[in-house]
Amino acid sequence: MEFILKGFKEELKVSSLANVHYFEFTENLHTKDDSHGFCELVYVEKGKIRISSDNYKGELLAGQFILHGEHERHSLSAEGDAPNIIIIGFECEADCLDLLTHSPTDLPEELKKMLAEMIKEGQSVYLPPYNIPDVRDMKKRESYDFGADQLIKNYLEIFLIRCIRMKEQSAACPAESKLPVAMPAEIAAVKRYLERNFCQKIRIDDLCFLFNTNKTSLSKAFREATGQTVIDYLTDLRVDYTKELIKKGGHTLTDIAEMMNLSSVHYLTNIFKKRTGISPSEFIRGAK
Repeated sequence: MEFILKGFKEELKVSSLANVHYFEFTENLHTKDDSHGFCELVYVEKGKIRISSDNYKGELLAGQFILHGEHERHSLSAEGDAPNIIIIGFECEADCLDLLTHSPTDLPEELKKMLAEMIKEGQSVYLPPYNIPDVRDMKKRESYDFGADQLIKNYLEIFLIRCIRMKEQSAACPAESKLPVAMPAEIAAVKRYLERNFCQKIRIDDLCFLFNTNKTSLSKAFREATGQTVIDYLTDLRVDYTKELIKKGGHTLTDIAEMMNLSSVHYLTNIFKKRTGISPSEFIRGAK
């Protein structure tokens, strides 16, 4: 049998770039009201600025970004100390981008690093000046590092997808999400991974690899954020799923153990009794 190849669903696609800027915003500067046929990402690396746009009026603080959509009128101003900001203009047709235009988004460290990578690649591709936000024609260098142009596009698409996910998750009903509001983004990501993959074999070593950490750091951070160990949280997910399947009916305990890739029914019985105080068989009798 031949391999069946699958295509990709593209939720958004960056088609072209207008500018890539990173500079110290002049103290007490106010830009004129502007709009254009492309999106504009604005991020404050240090200090703060004031945003006035069709969708948001207020401050943008260090570590936050906001997106101006196509043809959205906007202006920036700085009062007091001169802030450092990033501005990236790009074309991207996607309705989902509207989620990022109405309020600032706080960025976790990994997305701040991604922005830094975009700036590094951008400055390797485009010639100065980098400190004139309304420059109409940023010139490309005659030569630049292999793939630099494509990396900007890829980083930007990944950045936007990750930010949209964060907005969707923060807006989710508490009944649909187990994530506390103040939970660190890295631990929230580990919890989401466990919730989506608890039926697979999961080792702490696998989580450390996937989330670029080590056992000590992961275990400590997870317990501080959740009050549980990783294994206890994973066990609770499996026990809750077992209860759900028992109530639905139609599955033996052997079936359930196999569905969650557990080593045996005996192991399932042990973790179930440890977490609930009763055996699966007793729970089955009570569920009838």
